[in-house]
Amino acid sequence: MGLLTEGGSALRDRIGHAIFSRVAGPDGPDNRARIHGTPGPRWFGPERPVRTVHGDASMFIGGLSALLLQSLHPLAMAAVAGHSGFRGDPWGRLQRTSTFLAVTTYGTADSAQRAVDRVRAVHETVRGTTPDGEEYRAADPRLLCWVHVAEVDCFLRAHQRYGAHPLDAAGCDGYVADMARIATALGVPDPPVDRAGLAERLEAYRGELRATPEARGTARFLLLNPPVPLLARVPYGVLAANAVSLLPVWASRALWLPRIPPAEGVCVRPLGTAVTAAIRWALTPTRPAP
Repeated sequence: MGLLTEGGSALRDRIGHAIFSRVAGPDGPDNRARIHGTPGPRWFGPERPVRTVHGDASMFIGGLSALLLQSLHPLAMAAVAGHSGFRGDPWGRLQRTSTFLAVTTYGTADSAQRAVDRVRAVHETVRGTTPDGEEYRAADPRLLCWVHVAEVDCFLRAHQRYGAHPLDAAGCDGYVADMARIATALGVPDPPVDRAGLAERLEAYRGELRATPEARGTARFLLLNPPVPLLARVPYGVLAANAVSLLPVWASRALWLPRIPPAEGVCVRPLGTAVTAAIRWALTPTRPAP
């Protein structure tokens, strides 16, 4: 029995290491030790909802869904297509994003502020013109707000559907308020601080949203041609299908993403729950035997 337990723990450690190294990059272990181990005040205490949401495996589905939803703003999509290099280095972009979220959620206040300052400096350099002749700036407060609210909405929806410990109503409002703290530091004016305000703000952008060829190309890249190993294609496909199922119907239609609502409830969501639970299991550190 002990050998079986040890074998299971070794398997979990190998899978967990493979996932973590992809998401956090080669510096992930050092970054994690520094983020969690450096003493000092934090923006968020251990009881805050943002820690619950960002520490759960449901973020894998929420992050994919957020990328799809964010792409529907033509100016945001143009900025990503022209400056992020996500197609050439998708894992590098994911690793930078995950590190930023980890630092601002769990790191010291000084580290969080430095991370925000770096992002704001990069935003100041990102500007250009869309194929339709519209000028964009990544530091534009309205564009920053769209990226923020789309991200918060998808992260929270994913957590409430697939998270190990879904939040109650007060916790959901608390998560939106916690994320508003980060958004304000990034230059978002008056970000929403509860779910009602989040829904209202999202609706206010509807007139600006449409699926450009770049947005549909991004959806194809993320959903059909992901840069993942062959063995990971099936679980990734499950995550991707569930990311699409989180989108509002109007958003998935705009991106030409097929939806079969009866199948989502019977097949897609249960599989999403199972794969998320498997990732959560793999990323849980193995406790040493007494």
